[in-house]
Amino acid sequence: MEITIEQLNLLDKNSYIIYDTRSEIEKQHGEIENAVCVLESELLNTPMPNKKVIVCCARGQKSLESVKKLRKLGVVAYSLKGGYAAWLLDKIEKEDTAEFCKAVEKSLQKKFRKSIFSKFTKAIKTYQLLKKGDRVAVCISGGKDSMLMAKLFQQLQRFSDFEFSVKYVVMDPGYNAENRKIIEQNAKKLNVPIEIFESNIFESVYNIEKSPCYLCARMRRGYLYNFAKSLGCNKIALGHHYDDVIETILMGMLYGAQVQTMMPKLHSTNFEGMELIRPLYLVREDDIKAWRDYNNLHFIQCACKFTDTCTTCDNEENLSKRIEVKNLIAEMKKTNPLVEKHIFKSVENVNLNTVIAYKKDGVKHSFLDNYDKK
Repeated sequence: MEITIEQLNLLDKNSYIIYDTRSEIEKQHGEIENAVCVLESELLNTPMPNKKVIVCCARGQKSLESVKKLRKLGVVAYSLKGGYAAWLLDKIEKEDTAEFCKAVEKSLQKKFRKSIFSKFTKAIKTYQLLKKGDRVAVCISGGKDSMLMAKLFQQLQRFSDFEFSVKYVVMDPGYNAENRKIIEQNAKKLNVPIEIFESNIFESVYNIEKSPCYLCARMRRGYLYNFAKSLGCNKIALGHHYDDVIETILMGMLYGAQVQTMMPKLHSTNFEGMELIRPLYLVREDDIKAWRDYNNLHFIQCACKFTDTCTTCDNEENLSKRIEVKNLIAEMKKTNPLVEKHIFKSVENVNLNTVIAYKKDGVKHSFLDNYDKK
């Protein structure tokens, strides 16, 4: 019931059709060329062609169940072994690395200079994210945001008027072999000299029932700080972008009953002398996607090896409150095109004279504290 990518490459392309059953969130990180996109839940109700049917999910596990059901209906169906990860790895290995990298770098210098590179440098200047002599660990997860950030740091080093050093760091918290190889191959293709270190975070959080993804993220941060410090770095750079910021603001208000934002930089409370910076702070996610698609880049959404065998990521990521807020913002934008800008600016224009209460350094202050004082 399975077909390997090598076997698929030997078939006449007119003899089969690929159905990509990954979620919309997963497909935002890259789509399979010439595939028909259909949700797994809708596949059985989709009219099947008089051809071989290849079903592709994220990693080739959920698709096996779909193929079993299709075969009972008489469809000549196969599950793509390894899923999208296998397809992506095959595609990456076939590309000309040197020429490809030149084209990607040229796109940042030309086509995306205004929408991406200029906003990257503006954030660095506006929020004073870099200083002379800084040693930055650029943290790469393997997704579109962190890979773009790595390329932007390379460009910045070429044109910066002050010296700073960069290490490109990848933490392997327990990736599948295929996922790790995709990250390595993408880094090679983009000429990013990554340093990989390993941990067992995925195993540690696998049996945690409450908020395992949150715990995983917290543990990753600590491991990244520790490894960066061992390399002599004083800063770690994360790939959060403008859309992450405005979604965080709304999430805090709607689900946390608080007004707060994702800061462009933070001093570490547990690692003395270390700082976290977010250089993509002013870069829009749509522009990152446009850069990715223009250069025909493909990334994986989540490299967690348990994604296809448990509901952890589906519950806490794909169907999370962040996705709800993202959809809410998109809906509001239909009638108010400036809504995103207004959300972002709202935390820069806080008027304490009209705030009932606020916290500073863990201490709560009320407007009543000074209400009767002249």
